[in-house]
Amino acid sequence: MTDSAVTETGIRAAALRVLAARDRLNARRIIVLLLISVLVVPICVVAIGSGLGLIALPQEMFELASRSPILFPAHMVCSALALLMAPVVLAARRRPEYHRPLGRLLGVFVVIGGLTALPVAVLSHSPLGARAGFFVQGLTWLWLLLAGIRSIRRRDVELHARLMLAMVAVTTGAVWFRILTGGAIVLGLPFDDVYTGAAWAGWMVPLAIVAARPRLSAGLLAR
Repeated sequence: MTDSAVTETGIRAAALRVLAARDRLNARRIIVLLLISVLVVPICVVAIGSGLGLIALPQEMFELASRSPILFPAHMVCSALALLMAPVVLAARRRPEYHRPLGRLLGVFVVIGGLTALPVAVLSHSPLGARAGFFVQGLTWLWLLLAGIRSIRRRDVELHARLMLAMVAVTTGAVWFRILTGGAIVLGLPFDDVYTGAAWAGWMVPLAIVAARPRLSAGLLAR
């Protein structure tokens, strides 16, 4: 085989690897879009509607809302808006004219949602372990936002991106929590035990995946 043939074969192989990597990246993005469409949007719409009084709350949430008529609706609405906005802000990361103002607005929703999560967790009649999970989730959410702001002010764009993706992972805890507790009802599992476990696992597992898989995070943040 001539040198030119070897070179041409190598180029073709490299091109195929690039195309395969691009296909895998596109597949990941499609999965993310499907999750957003099927899981995130309906849950957020219900949360916003419930927070605004347009959708009736379940009895236990109604009682919590009656004890904190401002904090609980503010938490539901702002947390849902943060969850809806997060994919948009990430998608606009290459367009600073959109990314920056949208990111600031997202930060406002996270601050309100995180700060209100703390007293709401304390006032809740949920099991103590579940309330602790919600409280720590709120603190982690706020800490990741603060760390992300500090990193971008130091112009550490890569760290900022990782921290914001971790913050989004914590935000999705609202989705996984509802899936886990809903599954417990369908399967007839001990509800209080699942509820408490979901209050921790719902946000800790996504956060652990993002932290343990930097390549996956880099792929999602790539062009």
